[in-house]
Amino acid sequence: MADIETLRMAAIAAVLAASSSGEDPTKIGRKLGEAWAQDHRRMNMGMSSLMHRNSSRSTWR
Repeated sequence: MADIETLRMAAIAAVLAASSSGEDPTKIGRKLGEAWAQDHRRMNMGMSSLMHRNSSRSTWR
């Protein structure tokens, strides 16, 4: 009987380990996303493109 319980615990641990990807799914909305998605959001808000923002010089130099 103990062998069955040990196998059951091992199976549960294996399923839990395989199902958790390490990332917190509640934080997915806070990620910036792909560069094209960032660029489209910036352009829709009337801001300069991501390429222009990354190539422009900082005002603190």
